[in-house]
Amino acid sequence: MSKAYYNVLFICTHNSARSIMAEGIMNQLGGGRFIAYSAGSHPAGKVHPFALRTLEVLRVPSRDYRSKDWNEFAQPNAPVLDFVFTVCDKAAGEVCPIWPGQPMTAHWGVADPAAKEGTDEQLDRIFWDTAMILRRRIELMLALPIDSLDSLAIQREIEAIGKH
Repeated sequence: MSKAYYNVLFICTHNSARSIMAEGIMNQLGGGRFIAYSAGSHPAGKVHPFALRTLEVLRVPSRDYRSKDWNEFAQPNAPVLDFVFTVCDKAAGEVCPIWPGQPMTAHWGVADPAAKEGTDEQLDRIFWDTAMILRRRIELMLALPIDSLDSLAIQREIEAIGKH
């Protein structure tokens, strides 16, 4: 599976926190070899401010992040996806659109930090913890010798990462 770069889509229900943070982290760590996007099955229409704050603390370049519908990535002019990761249990159980390119998929479920309540300090910590889980999984994926593995081996590895 050797390519110049790989397109990755992170999905959660609202596309306001987890998938946005995963998109930013993958784009930062992927070094142009991985291009990440995010979307939601029922987008909130806005990005959670604590997700943006967390990305700033991680020194992830600020982008025009937006909460978007996953159907954008099922259109004929959408990027051909190599990997699709669900990062919430609800989205994992939904019927996904047909993705161009027949990407490999895996579930990397993480608790929703946007569903938590608390002080700003508590929420900063909750979002940070979520970002660290996502970052670790992304680091594990980036460490895989993708160019030298066959599709079945890659599929096994990316599924195993979601269980860490």
